[in-house]
Amino acid sequence: MKKLLVLLGFLSIATFASAQTNSNSRYQSGYYKSSTGTYVQPHMKTTTNSTNHDNYTTTGNTNSYTGQSGSRAKDYSSGAKNYGSGQNIQTGPNGGQYYINSNGNKVYVPKR
Repeated sequence: MKKLLVLLGFLSIATFASAQTNSNSRYQSGYYKSSTGTYVQPHMKTTTNSTNHDNYTTTGNTNSYTGQSGSRAKDYSSGAKNYGSGQNIQTGPNGGQYYINSNGNKVYVPKR
């Protein structure tokens, strides 16, 4: 019994130590993008904070609701340096940087 408790304790610590995603998430209701008229399905997303290191869409993280792996470069990483290369990068009113893709949608750029 003692060995089982030690093992369970170790596994729980290892689980929390390896977690990279933001544990605070929220429900995003479905909505229509006014720029394209495209409907975005309701989904869970991480609560907004000052970095993308813990977002579901960031490389190395997995969305615990869908099982999808993130693919976006982490802020200040070498992958972020060339993200959006060749695009006209714009800065939004809150300081976020983005470019407009071929579908007319904003694609946010990780901090360089």
